[in-house]
Amino acid sequence: MIISGIRKLTLLDYPGRTACTIFTGGCNFRCPFCHNSPLVVHLSQEENLDTAEIMGFLSKRAGLLDGVCITGGEPLLQSGLEDFVREVKKLGYSVKLDTNGCFPDELSSLLEKGLIDYVAMDIKSDEAGYPRACGIGEDAARAVMPKIKKSIATIMALAPDYEFRTTLVGGIHDAGSVAGACELIKGAKKYFLQSYVDSGAVISPEGLYSFSKQELLGLLAVAKSVLPSAELRGVD
Repeated sequence: MIISGIRKLTLLDYPGRTACTIFTGGCNFRCPFCHNSPLVVHLSQEENLDTAEIMGFLSKRAGLLDGVCITGGEPLLQSGLEDFVREVKKLGYSVKLDTNGCFPDELSSLLEKGLIDYVAMDIKSDEAGYPRACGIGEDAARAVMPKIKKSIATIMALAPDYEFRTTLVGGIHDAGSVAGACELIKGAKKYFLQSYVDSGAVISPEGLYSFSKQELLGLLAVAKSVLPSAELRGVD
């Protein structure tokens, strides 16, 4: 289990919970707008935190914190994830998992065993836009799409609670890709659109930009025409 970082307190990462966020290292995507690039392309330079120390921290905070968000990177790449989550659950925490949807069998196993309470899955774009949005070739994107669709179905069928979300990036997304992304998750109860922000640690920011509030509202209207549950997150 590669743990590359921890945010010891968050009121934002896990809806309705006072939580901490654990960052796992490694990802199979290279999304150009990813703001966690040290966990993706510079993993060898990142410190690998001791799992026992993380569990010690969680043990001391039990009762003060009530949620643990596991993000990345892509957490489902971690062979030790199930054992880690079991230990977290023994301490009484609710667990949220962030995923890109590429590992539906691992996801299904965790959900069927009751180990995950909330799943947040990134919908990177419409199907045609996945190669660009994920920084992978067309062949790789074509191979991964059945897994993406299987994860969507798994989440909607098995997750106790969930959300889908898309980071809207100028230079990657437009009205057509937003509508197509909504088609992939038609019927979902929660879907959030959020604005791209260049954190300074983005994998490949060239040609990318943030949409204006007015543009975001226009894209939201497009999303709602397909998926009424769509909302904007983090936009005043």
